[in-house]
Amino acid sequence: MEDVPQIHHPQSTIRHPTSPWLIVGLGNPGEQYADSYHNVGFRVLDRMAAGQGKRVSIGCGPALISAKILVAGQEAILVAPQTYMNNSGAALPPVFERFEAGPKALVVVYDDLDLPIGKLRIRQKGSAGGHNGIKSIISTLGADEFLRIRVGIQPDRPTSNPRDFVLSPVAKADRDLLVQAEEISAKAVETLIADGIEKAMAAYNGIDLREEEKDS
Repeated sequence: MEDVPQIHHPQSTIRHPTSPWLIVGLGNPGEQYADSYHNVGFRVLDRMAAGQGKRVSIGCGPALISAKILVAGQEAILVAPQTYMNNSGAALPPVFERFEAGPKALVVVYDDLDLPIGKLRIRQKGSAGGHNGIKSIISTLGADEFLRIRVGIQPDRPTSNPRDFVLSPVAKADRDLLVQAEEISAKAVETLIADGIEKAMAAYNGIDLREEEKDS
């Protein structure tokens, strides 16, 4: 009997092919930080969860996760590390183990003080850029290649102490733009999963909500 030829389907180059996506939002636990600039990632997760009637409330090691949701027709888990920002990477190994996933399944959403409020940047790899949460994740993974969405929080005024600023509640002057940016970030996650990195970068990396606000 002749051998039946095997058909090899190409695997995704940017994710683990058998696991759900792991959408990780970075922030600090505790009500005192809920409305801070640093908690953009948590708020994007909450927005995505609420849109499907879910909550990010299930314990998984030092993280809270959601039940499975669908993002662009694909299964995903929302992950909020509870380790405080500087140790975010420590929350990932139990989540990887539970869902048999790896770094290729990650989409990390976080704040970026080097990027103006109203702008986003989607990247596939790169350094931490001074962000301690990303630095911790890179240290845990031993690599810097994972999908990420940076949400700008730099205001149009000087900030004397970056640490105090990122931990402070979002100022009234910044609130509308940041809410819009968080809404668009949730949509950017869907585009990234549905259409891939190149199309997502082309669609979102040029957005500047400050210009749209001036024109309205």
